[in-house]
Amino acid sequence: MNNFKVVISEAAQSDLDNLSNVISINYKAPATALKYLNGLFQEMRKLTNSAHVYPIQTIKTLQQYGPYPRRVNYKKMAIIYNLVGDVVYIRSIIPSNIISGL
Repeated sequence: MNNFKVVISEAAQSDLDNLSNVISINYKAPATALKYLNGLFQEMRKLTNSAHVYPIQTIKTLQQYGPYPRRVNYKKMAIIYNLVGDVVYIRSIIPSNIISGL
């Protein structure tokens, strides 16, 4: 069983903060924001054991996130990451519907 360390980049943390603000403030649903972000964090924690099973993405729009980007979805969001050795670098959390070239 692989055991990867997960590191969340500043950009990804900013994505999470923005998502939380949109749900909490714009949609006036702070409890939903908390539940949704908890789900995202659970999905990222799962990468400690399964980061290697998701395929490398060749979609051009994902190449901006570094070499050999991978993605895992949580509901309507895509968690974009790179796997380097035994470290998972979370690069961004974006709406999955904005990824072109699918």
